[in-house]
Amino acid sequence: MSLRVYLSGEIHTDWRQQIVDGAHGLDVWFNAPVTDHAASDDCGVAILGAEDNKFWHDRKGALVNSIRTRKGIEEADVVVVRFGDKYKQWNAAFDAGMASALGKSLIILQPPEHDHALKEVDAAAMAVAREPKEVVDILRYVLEGTLPG
Repeated sequence: MSLRVYLSGEIHTDWRQQIVDGAHGLDVWFNAPVTDHAASDDCGVAILGAEDNKFWHDRKGALVNSIRTRKGIEEADVVVVRFGDKYKQWNAAFDAGMASALGKSLIILQPPEHDHALKEVDAAAMAVAREPKEVVDILRYVLEGTLPG
């Protein structure tokens, strides 16, 4: 068995790399959104032309980014969504809802202080993890049936 895993959510820490490194040797293929914040924000206007109004600037970027996000979530077997401490990640909540609506296996990665705010998102998940290592342990268990040692 192999898994296609989409890593969505906050882009300000190395949680994705921790999961990729921890899953070394497992039959897992990872995909993610563009994590270069400036590129993600400005892709629409850089490709399609400048906008004077910030709303339209952001909308162009969101639409261009949604091509990659939609494809990544649709093709994934498992979607991991990370909610970090620093910013409110509305896009991450949207990705979690999209994954849930598509019937994807969903793992939420969040600190305990977000439990109340994310209770509906968490209720749609197959697991709520606190650390990237727990996500790796879930992937290993799903693929190999082994528990952490």
